[in-house]
Amino acid sequence: MKSLSPRLLIIVAIVVAIAAALWWFTRPKPVAVVVKEVDRGRVEASIANTRAGSVEACQRTKLSTILGGRIEYLGVKEGDHVKKGQLLLKLWNDDQKAQQEVATTALELSRRRVTEACTVAANAVREAERTTRLRKQGFVSESKEDQARTEADAKNASCDTAKADVSQSQARLAATRVEQRRVALVAPFDGTVAKIVGELGEYSTPSPPGVPTPPAIDLIDESCLYVKAPMDEIDAPKIKVGQPVRIKMDAYAKRDFPGKVKRVAPYVTAVEKQARTVDVEVDFVKPDEIGGLLVGYSADVEIVLAVKEDALRVPTAAIQEGSKVLLLNGETGRLEERVIKAGIANWEYTEVLDGLQAGDRVVTSLEKEGVKTGVRAAVDDKKK
Repeated sequence: MKSLSPRLLIIVAIVVAIAAALWWFTRPKPVAVVVKEVDRGRVEASIANTRAGSVEACQRTKLSTILGGRIEYLGVKEGDHVKKGQLLLKLWNDDQKAQQEVATTALELSRRRVTEACTVAANAVREAERTTRLRKQGFVSESKEDQARTEADAKNASCDTAKADVSQSQARLAATRVEQRRVALVAPFDGTVAKIVGELGEYSTPSPPGVPTPPAIDLIDESCLYVKAPMDEIDAPKIKVGQPVRIKMDAYAKRDFPGKVKRVAPYVTAVEKQARTVDVEVDFVKPDEIGGLLVGYSADVEIVLAVKEDALRVPTAAIQEGSKVLLLNGETGRLEERVIKAGIANWEYTEVLDGLQAGDRVVTSLEKEGVKTGVRAAVDDKKK
């Protein structure tokens, strides 16, 4: 058999080189992926509210007068700090004042009648005693003694009646004072006036049952604040009073504030077109460190259910349905699927009980097109 000529060998070599070059330049490029090394560290199991919560005051009352009327006295303005028992607002009540004057006069008259009736009664008693002594001496008849004693008893009864009239007059006077409180608003605690509805001289209307009339004065005790947030009903059984909480507020975007669960509502709230939730109240652990905190701020809470230190962990974003992750094999440069056994988890990290070891590189950019088992991949240096 004749050997190939040098020219033919050169042609074959050129063809092979061209084919190799074509394959090299047309082969699929590796998919750029973002990876995270499996490491050891702190892992928490936590849950967060479903909708934004809000900062609430421990004491807040919306005050309205029991009766309607024209505002005669308005002793505060919005933003004022008031003391417990301070008069805030009063309606016109000259008619009630007149009734009080009548009751006061009637009371004084009743007291004078007591003095008169009881003085007469005391005199009648003394007269009856003298008549008894005279009867014993034989100077008056028995019937005369009986008459004197009967008159003394009658005068004593008149004295007692006069005293009862005093009590009745005192009750009438107290009733007029109670009636005046129906047109006045007094601060039930130290606080800040948040809002006033009405001006001096305007008519103030109380809120009848079932009618959402704005209150005359909204009073807030801003010295004690907490966060109220709705949690999904599925998570409610996991929440216990005293559990640690991280509080986040839009007004303090770069800070977390420590808190603890104060109360879990004993009922589920059902809002139309929204998930059923359970309201949870959270106290601030260090309220003095928060400056300018206002009632009504939106707030989110993350309740910590369990904590493990130095746990083997993987980013939660790297876990697919079925507890699967994609690993970047450093030797083959391809993506491999691995099933793991997960422990406690939150939105950031998941504990790995089995299936991975420290140093493994798992893919976190699962949403990127072309990322799947078996493909060639390379680390995206731009997103390390």
